[in-house]
Amino acid sequence: MPSKPVDPREARAAVEAVLPWLAGDADQPPRPALAAAVRLSLRTLERAAPGRSVEVRVPPFAAVQCVAGPRHTRGTPPNVVETDARTWLELAVGRLGWDEAVADARVTASGSRADLSTVLPVLRF
Repeated sequence: MPSKPVDPREARAAVEAVLPWLAGDADQPPRPALAAAVRLSLRTLERAAPGRSVEVRVPPFAAVQCVAGPRHTRGTPPNVVETDARTWLELAVGRLGWDEAVADARVTASGSRADLSTVLPVLRF
């Protein structure tokens, strides 16, 4: 179960604030705005795909555990997804497909459960 509830309106507003950057129409947003968009969209993923079998990391902003399956409790998880903030946000809103992100090495995904294609995008605009 996710540790903190997420207000869907707050998540949408945070991500909406960075959409011009994702579209290439604006400079990178200030770090606090980028951090909020990443954290709230990851928490939205956590709610959409509850569980603890996959760890999704977007350094340096946040990491969450999600996807039903065997729970991971210590050490390096067997199922890990890691990417940068821009790639994560593009995936989260559907501007980038999972297969394309993996094929272009914009996402590293290890483990048999580390495929998020069925739960993305988590926000639609």
